[in-house]
Amino acid sequence: MSQSLTIRRPDDWHLHLRDGAMLQAVLPETARHFARAIIMPNLVPPVVTGTQAAAYHDRILDALPEGMAFEPLMTLYLTEDTDPEDVAAAHASGLIKAVKLYPAGATTNSASGVRDFDKVRPALERMAEIGLPLCVHGEVTDAEVDIFDREAQFIDRVLDPIRRATPGLRVVMEHITTANGVDYVKDNARDLGATITTHHLIINRNHILVGGIKPHYYCLPVAKREEHRLALRAAATSGDARFFLGTDSAPHTDPLKESACGCAGCFTATNTMSLLAHVFEEMGALDELEGFVSLNGPAFYGLPVNEGSLTLTKGDPVTYPDKIDTGDGPVTVFDPGFEIHWHVSS
Repeated sequence: MSQSLTIRRPDDWHLHLRDGAMLQAVLPETARHFARAIIMPNLVPPVVTGTQAAAYHDRILDALPEGMAFEPLMTLYLTEDTDPEDVAAAHASGLIKAVKLYPAGATTNSASGVRDFDKVRPALERMAEIGLPLCVHGEVTDAEVDIFDREAQFIDRVLDPIRRATPGLRVVMEHITTANGVDYVKDNARDLGATITTHHLIINRNHILVGGIKPHYYCLPVAKREEHRLALRAAATSGDARFFLGTDSAPHTDPLKESACGCAGCFTATNTMSLLAHVFEEMGALDELEGFVSLNGPAFYGLPVNEGSLTLTKGDPVTYPDKIDTGDGPVTVFDPGFEIHWHVSS
């Protein structure tokens, strides 16, 4: 007997679309199921001004296939030279919905990120005044800090001091990967939310390393111990409105992933909704799926819930493509390592 669930059309609150040929190839994979997405600004060069964000917004819409509806929610890349008034003007125009903080060197295309946090205080204070959220990649980058400890260290050394120094600043802890991140959100009732990715609900660090290195499971922040994966699952399925979906779907071509120094990122746009239904069913929490993917994010960002709907039906195994062909080369779709039985239809 089939099982069916209809929810409001979901949004993705953390998405990489890249540009050019890659953008054209991967955008339909998101637009097929998602109405909106927060678009990451870490292009080369990064999107640092309102003018650049407007141009990128137009390129995204130009790449959208005819007949598809999708709204890109734009962000600016925070640098030590960011002009607070340019940020405020871009927000007032309705163009940008957040500003993204990358600690310099934390992940792909983050070399232009922040090293001296005192230099971005004017921008953060202006954002607090106008209610513009700050999305943070929450890892320190000190060479002496173990990569598995960088999120916890960031909370204590960077995030908490920033929030204490900037009352009213609204913050999204993106792609949290630890019980520390979950607990920090739970302990702070105001002005704080967190996104959780699809892949961090499915894999732990053993999946990357045991039996040989799996480059298509390598991401940043890197997957942690099983205890942390279970904490993320509990948070995502809890019904707590401070947690919502941000896939961090990040396309890289196979040669760039399968190399001596492979790029970080999992490409999950294609099969995320089927995978999430599987996870939420395993957790006995299918009734919480709509909140996680369709309701909690809009509530945090002060946006209306989507009018459309999506139906998930459990049945025979779903077949998704192993790869997406792009003008830059093939991109491997995230493989969860188990059969998927949840079909998605609009």
